[in-house]
Amino acid sequence: MAERRQSLVLGMASALLVVLLMLGILYGCSAPKPEKTVDLLQGDWREVPGIRMGSDGLHVTPTVRRIVEQSGEGGQPNPPLNLAGTHLVVGGEFSLSATFANVTADASWAVYDRPPVIADEFRVEPPGLRLTLQGNDLNVAVFDGTQKKDVTKPVPVHEEHQRVKDPGAALTVRRLGATLTVSSGSNTLSSLPFGKVFSSGALWLGFSSDSGDFHITSLKAVAPGSAVLRTSGAAASGVQPSAGGLQALAARIRPDFLVGAAVALGPLTGDADYAREFVENFGALTPENAMKPQFLSPQQGVYTFEEADAILAMAQPKGMVVHGHTIAFTEAMPRWMQELPTDSEHERQASADVLLDYVTTVTMHFKGRLASLDVVNEPFDVDQGTSMQQNTWYRVFGPEYPAIISKAVYAADPQVKQYINENGADVPGRRQDALLQLIRDTNAKGGHIYGAGLQAHVYDLETDAISAEHLTRTLTRFGDAGLRVRISENDVTDGQGTDAQAKQYATVLATCLHSPTCVSYTTWGVDDRYDWWIDDGGNLRQGHDHLFNNGRPTPAYDAIKRAMGG
Repeated sequence: MAERRQSLVLGMASALLVVLLMLGILYGCSAPKPEKTVDLLQGDWREVPGIRMGSDGLHVTPTVRRIVEQSGEGGQPNPPLNLAGTHLVVGGEFSLSATFANVTADASWAVYDRPPVIADEFRVEPPGLRLTLQGNDLNVAVFDGTQKKDVTKPVPVHEEHQRVKDPGAALTVRRLGATLTVSSGSNTLSSLPFGKVFSSGALWLGFSSDSGDFHITSLKAVAPGSAVLRTSGAAASGVQPSAGGLQALAARIRPDFLVGAAVALGPLTGDADYAREFVENFGALTPENAMKPQFLSPQQGVYTFEEADAILAMAQPKGMVVHGHTIAFTEAMPRWMQELPTDSEHERQASADVLLDYVTTVTMHFKGRLASLDVVNEPFDVDQGTSMQQNTWYRVFGPEYPAIISKAVYAADPQVKQYINENGADVPGRRQDALLQLIRDTNAKGGHIYGAGLQAHVYDLETDAISAEHLTRTLTRFGDAGLRVRISENDVTDGQGTDAQAKQYATVLATCLHSPTCVSYTTWGVDDRYDWWIDDGGNLRQGHDHLFNNGRPTPAYDAIKRAMGG
């Protein structure tokens, strides 16, 4: 009997032990995981305009970057984001907090769902949130990514002003489901039904000021332990050129021939499709906007090289050649450059010193990293005539300004090959005559122009089509003059169908490839996902002019591969 009781007790003890072990396992599985935290001050902010990394945090200074229209009017704000450095990959709930100090005027913090689309004349504001602190006033603006009537004046889907008790308290943005809250310290200022604006799974951050500077002394991201939260770098960093890409195919026919594309930093770093399409296929690049004057020097004497530098830094390890675009360009001058005084000889001399300082500073900054450079872009009038645009360069130096720029570039970097780039000169005619004569005159005055950039924009196949015969005559003519040619900005409308588009693309590339005068071929863009323009009514329209569309090759891509034996 005693043995039976002992056996019963032992059995009960064993059963109890099993239950306790199971409870322990269940408790361990259901216990909340520790929060994930990312200290963003330890991230990479080196290539963000207006931001300097210091031992005490980030120092923000104003850049006042704006995008002017073709007419020189307007000036849509273009505040920087951290495009090339650290951004976040998130899933589900998250919170971001930042603490500002030493705010001398205003301090703005942008959190976006994706990078903005930057065109040469406008910026398309992405979904996201922008907080602007000025004194005790906090402006909260939410954008949902929809475009209103005027894309150059983006309208928030929600905007409000809140008063903060302590401007030095941490500002916190939290997303929980469809709710977005904004807090200052422990005080919740806003609770908004806009959590879905952050639906891409990525967060892009930027800081700026219109008229002062400030410090960011803390910046962190927090998410529940079960959620996704990690940092990420540029999409292009992990992609390599393909043996079956366009550049590789061209090299089999002409090892020295370059196939390139104009690229923008935002999609190159934030869009995996775009990064793959570009890096696998192209051996050369032209910064689409990042090297234009209004992007490089938004204020006189102030330079924002960071985004152009970031593009060049991505090209170098992949063996890509870079073509610089551009020094003098009427439609891309910042306001300060447009307004340089030119009424008197004294004013013209002072303005000449300023402009030549710009030329030297820019050329020296990129020295050794550019194979070629557009020293003058689109010198002739915009109506396909032959008269020179009387821009600031013309008013300061007169009609010989291309020679003056060319000599200044050569003095700073004698190795970079110089081009004058123009549209409407890719077929024989008065426009082509004028371009060839301008290059001859420029070199006769001591310039160093190596060749002509023929843009080859085909906006309408009825009026702009380029035949193999006409392009061959053009290339022969420039070659006989001792010059080289780049097809510099080829894009073709699909307005007459994708077959006609593909045929035109293949004609231009094949003709260029088989002429010793033509040294490179560049498309103006990569993917139709970023092909946007504004019609005469002010409406934002999407074009379909490129070799890729929404991550997939178009018939035009297949046609130029076949033209190169692929």
